[in-house]
Amino acid sequence: MLKAGIVGLPNVGKSTLFNAVTRSRKAEAANYPFCTIDPNVGVVTVPDERLAVLAKIAKTAVLVPAAVEFVDIAGLVKGASQGEGLGNQFLANIREVDAIVHVVRCFEDSDVIHTMGAVDPIRDIEVITTELILADLDAVQKRVDKTQKKAKSGDKEAQAELALLERLAPHLNENKPANILQATDEEARLMRLFQLLTAKPVIYACNVAEDDLANANDNPYVKQVAEFVRTHHDAAYVPISAKIESELVDLSPEEATAFLKDLGVSDSGVSSLIRETYALLGLITYFTAGEKEARAWTIKRGTKAPGAAGVIHTDFEKGFIKAEVVSYEDLTRLGSTSAARDAGKYRLEGKEYVFQDGDVAVFRFAN
Repeated sequence: MLKAGIVGLPNVGKSTLFNAVTRSRKAEAANYPFCTIDPNVGVVTVPDERLAVLAKIAKTAVLVPAAVEFVDIAGLVKGASQGEGLGNQFLANIREVDAIVHVVRCFEDSDVIHTMGAVDPIRDIEVITTELILADLDAVQKRVDKTQKKAKSGDKEAQAELALLERLAPHLNENKPANILQATDEEARLMRLFQLLTAKPVIYACNVAEDDLANANDNPYVKQVAEFVRTHHDAAYVPISAKIESELVDLSPEEATAFLKDLGVSDSGVSSLIRETYALLGLITYFTAGEKEARAWTIKRGTKAPGAAGVIHTDFEKGFIKAEVVSYEDLTRLGSTSAARDAGKYRLEGKEYVFQDGDVAVFRFAN
């Protein structure tokens, strides 16, 4: 299962957000730096209204949603790349995740300590980004030293690596993250081998006060973040209220809906954040639906039919013959499996078929 790491400065709401998205109280959320040291890990279901619709068509009461893993990583501080505030340990935790959810404080509250004295989301983003870039610069230099000898001997792969590293170093030195470097498909493949922190995709979670959620995009701090991350990071942002979500954890779905309605919103932003993170990881969903269960299966975008079958069981991939596929739109429009078949909307697809988000499938395979 792919992992998304929740990062940010201390006291910006990371652990509160983790508890909210995982619907748990696993992470201590205290008003002082480093209340989280060892990362907390939780599996989060991906909100998807399509699953309930398919369950009705299949006449099943069992729904199994898609899921993604979230990791709550302790707050980074200035100097983390040099080991400040247990920085080396925390950076190592970030290295193990596939994408980053960067929580940015966009609320004023004199009762919640800000480790840098005042709320300034752009400064906070730059502090974290700079520490990740400094760690990457160190990793790039070490890789250059390791690769030069092999490149001089004529090793083609090493020469390609060295050329990319020599492009990366000045790019990082300009305080630009690796994920906005223009790269070919081959260079992108090589960059994955480098395991750079700033090569990971990032989404920014703008943590706003309870009273600001209904009009979060009017919050001046959110506006600053929106403009800055679009311009400098080519990244998305999602306004959320970790405080509100922490209050929803112990409520029933009906109570939570009523609570949010009283605040003038339908969602605290966390459902959007989970969906955006899922997409950020390059994931899509396909479905199987029968009397036993309706289930969402997670695959990487671009996965071909045998690989999609293999997510269910390796035997499905090994013995793959065909995939019987219908789109969610066609199946729900026609209302039943038999109607979709009668209308010729079910297709038999072979090994080269690339699965699309929302495909509903039945696999044929040899034992």
